Amino acid sequence: MTAGSFSSRDVGDPGPCDVCVVGAGPAGLLVGLLLARAGVRVTVLEKHGDFLRDFRGDTVHPSTLDVLDELGLGDRVDALPGRPVRALTATFADGTFRVADFSRLRIPHPYVLFLPQWDLLEMLAAAAAEYPTFLLLRNHAASGLLFDTPGGPARGVVATVPAAPSGRPEATRRQAEIRARLVIGADGRHSTVCAALDAAGRALTRHEFGTPMDVLWFRLPRWPDDPEGVALHVGAGRMLVLIDRGHYWQTAYLIPKDGREETLAAGTGALRAGVAALAPWLAGRVGAIVDAEDVAFLPVRLDRLRRWHSPGVLLIGDAAHAMSPVGGVGINLAVQDAVAAARMLAGPLRSGAGTAEVTRVLRAFQRRRWFPTAGTQLLQRGLGRGLIGPALAADAPVRSPRAVRLLDRQPALRGLAGRLVGVGLRPEHVDTPAPRQAPAHAPASPS
Repeated sequence: MTAGSFSSRDVGDPGPCDVCVVGAGPAGLLVGLLLARAGVRVTVLEKHGDFLRDFRGDTVHPSTLDVLDELGLGDRVDALPGRPVRALTATFADGTFRVADFSRLRIPHPYVLFLPQWDLLEMLAAAAAEYPTFLLLRNHAASGLLFDTPGGPARGVVATVPAAPSGRPEATRRQAEIRARLVIGADGRHSTVCAALDAAGRALTRHEFGTPMDVLWFRLPRWPDDPEGVALHVGAGRMLVLIDRGHYWQTAYLIPKDGREETLAAGTGALRAGVAALAPWLAGRVGAIVDAEDVAFLPVRLDRLRRWHSPGVLLIGDAAHAMSPVGGVGINLAVQDAVAAARMLAGPLRSGAGTAEVTRVLRAFQRRRWFPTAGTQLLQRGLGRGLIGPALAADAPVRSPRAVRLLDRQPALRGLAGRLVGVGLRPEHVDTPAPRQAPAHAPASPS
């Protein structure tokens, strides 16, 4: 046991589990659901009390929709307020070009579904709670890992949790332990699990690739006669990505790397003018950007751990390989990680496999998922060098590259681009759905 940790009995013991998942995003909830469906005892920790946050990654790709269908959740997805997008366009100084066409794909879901992520997460949490071996603990923020011996495998997670009110501010949060045979870090690019491994002297080397841009996010009103879908506008020194969310445009304003302070110092007036210059049809509504409070900042990272696991620990999704927002593929890759991890780990965990055998599975998992991850990152790096970087460095109007014009002329190539974005290099699948059982506990802990 690590020094200074406290027993979870202090705050209500959830009991030991086979797997403790840190992070209740799409990958964390899905890996928890799939493992619980296979009879593995799973506890998922979520540091917030709810999912009501303004996520930027609200894309649900065709291969993810296939996974949800395979789990029997297609009807539940259909009931959510999603908006299907079937094509991507890019606008340059010399015109607007079609660059990806999902409608050409011969798959069950030939579109990308733009869906508020909180709705997707609540749906996944409710579906997972129907399995008696699943437990979601909200308001549980992972703060470290448990080790029974200095050189031994991780044996669980230390979390800060709500404490009963006592009138003392320092007593509003306490520590608890969730003991587990395996910890899965699905907690994003600033992973607490990865940091805990570093603190324990088990650092995992990270390969940074670098990106040419950062992103400012904001919303603009969408009018009924606006174009539909996702559009890219490319100008000198700036780029604009517009994501159709029905009644508003989720807008990404790409700026040169580390250019946030300079952009904001120029004032929101300059930002509004830049948006209007890129997309003149938005000029009448850029007033929705009132001040800096209306603008969120995303520092873009593109990196990959050389090794995604340590004895007793597996990292998936952005915790193992942070993706740039290009193509919105990060969530899809994380979901595919979750599906492959659950499929490969369920049998060994259910049969009581020891640390050595589980570690062999973790190595096999990384080998399987390395190609689609590295291949996708290679494509993102190519777009950064060939299109995004030159455009953000330009001081004159940017004309369309030859590759973009070729995509516009060749429907088959647009379909291939749609497959790379929407399906990916190695989609994963689940087994035949298991029968549902009545939940053994509430889907979430009291806040």
